[in-house]
Amino acid sequence: MTHHKSGWWNKRQLAITFVLALILLASGCGRVDEHSVFVTRVIDGDTIEIEGGQRVRYIGIDTPEKGEPYYWEALEANQRLVEGKEVRLEKDVEDRDEYGRLLRYVWLDNTIVNAELVNLGYAYYYSYPPNVKYQALFLQEEKAAREHKRGLWSHEEGKDYSADAVWVAYSEVT
Repeated sequence: MTHHKSGWWNKRQLAITFVLALILLASGCGRVDEHSVFVTRVIDGDTIEIEGGQRVRYIGIDTPEKGEPYYWEALEANQRLVEGKEVRLEKDVEDRDEYGRLLRYVWLDNTIVNAELVNLGYAYYYSYPPNVKYQALFLQEEKAAREHKRGLWSHEEGKDYSADAVWVAYSEVT
């Protein structure tokens, strides 16, 4: 009888372990968040393409579209920050948008690139519920960009608010 119970117990334990292993494997399939990824190209101010061809849409921000003021500056700032570099991706609640792009916060070292683009003045804070983990940070960064009249918030005549000028000015204060 003891042999039968221990045999049953071992089979049950093995089955549970097997099921848990399958769950862990399945939950990790297709995820890129645990590792750094290489940015192969910048699509625009708030979208990148990573190794393997997946596109990543930055959560919590919006940048000007092609043909709108500051589109090229936002694109260039994003390129300077991440193109050709290793970044880390952080998921919030939703995995993908309606276009199939990954929705992520993009980290370069200890910097959230999404927030950095807002602070530089090339992105607006834009809430994408339920993905709102860093909403307060993005609002704070937009307030700073407005106060310092960077990028989108620069309406003074005769001042150079190109990506180069803002990048240099921002680098001097940080």
